[in-house]
Amino acid sequence: MFSLESFKIDLKGLETGVTTFQYDLGDAYFSAVGGSEVGGGNVHVRLDVRRSSVHYELDFSISGTVTVACDLCLDDMEQPVEAQRHIVAKFGDECSEDENLVIVDENEGVLDVAWLIYEFIALAVPVRHVHAPGKCNPVMIKALEEHSAARSSEEDGATAVDPRWSELEKLKTIIKD
Repeated sequence: MFSLESFKIDLKGLETGVTTFQYDLGDAYFSAVGGSEVGGGNVHVRLDVRRSSVHYELDFSISGTVTVACDLCLDDMEQPVEAQRHIVAKFGDECSEDENLVIVDENEGVLDVAWLIYEFIALAVPVRHVHAPGKCNPVMIKALEEHSAARSSEEDGATAVDPRWSELEKLKTIIKD
């Protein structure tokens, strides 16, 4: 079982200045975090934490590849990811997260970055991710083509139309007249 303990940073124990953390994330990390967008991967994360007298600045540098489902054939595929993120952490009475500000409970003084890193990786994955041309599962692509509402006819190159649309077009013509 993969331990996420190394992702808990004791902010109070850090020296003034910059402290660097490095993480090499594999399938075990993604499984332990339990997110649904990314199934696995091989990602390197460099985290520089800059402590000042009033707050902490965290700079994340993320690069590698992740495993996601192809939008067309649903088979797993590798997707390169790159991200640079900056957040500020401060102590307060209650924990909270804003877009670029994290409030850490002053009594605890520990910031768990495991989920933050996962979110940054998931956000770095493009909205649309598909295999390179010709790399999709051919069985699934064939099934998609067979069930497509509008597909090309191989005889004349014309586009076949779902018969329901034809009937709606007739209604539209009747209403105009």
